[in-house]
Amino acid sequence: MVINLLNLFFPKVCYACTTLLADNERHICTVCRHGLPVTNYHFEDNDTVKKILYGRQKIEEATALLKFHKRGIVQQLLHNLKYKGHDVISEVLGEWLGNELKSVEKYKAVDLVIPVPLHKRKLRKRGYNQVAKFGHEIAKALNVPYLDNVLIKTSTTKTQVFKKRIARWNNFEEVFTIKNLDLIKGKHILLVDDIITTGATMEACANVLNKAENIKISIATMAIAE
Repeated sequence: MVINLLNLFFPKVCYACTTLLADNERHICTVCRHGLPVTNYHFEDNDTVKKILYGRQKIEEATALLKFHKRGIVQQLLHNLKYKGHDVISEVLGEWLGNELKSVEKYKAVDLVIPVPLHKRKLRKRGYNQVAKFGHEIAKALNVPYLDNVLIKTSTTKTQVFKKRIARWNNFEEVFTIKNLDLIKGKHILLVDDIITTGATMEACANVLNKAENIKISIATMAIAE
């Protein structure tokens, strides 16, 4: 009775299209789930994500779960994740991608998962890192540690949209640092984020991580901007 009353006054809706969820649906309705533009990069050995960083960082493997289009369903999901407090979306997408990656031989070589960090000020304001549950679920699926105490963001940055690539890279270079190097020495790291566009964030994070000895870096994101 209590559950029924809660559903009456606080109905559960799809985080992508806002329609009411059926009793057997969880967070994203069946129509949206099947309509999401999946990449299948990791199944098809597609190097689209890796190409973004060609000549800038050595990346072992790289994938994204979904394709991001302006005003599309994925944009709505990520907006609800980052700005509406619905961090359960991060968990759903992480569980989805994690279950796929654990069946791909190349990703079985991953030793640990590290998220792109938020600055502590933004973390306090938002209350969560939108990538955290995504990374946790992937780490759980791969049966490896999730470490959020290695890569640190030391200052906030203004929007990167109108900056040239070199200037943008230099800006990011200044705001990331690394701790606990011994935890990642000799490891194959899976670096996770919500979306990859120009690759500037991933490039800067990888550059900092490479201060550790003998590491390998792979990438997994919720989405890729096309």
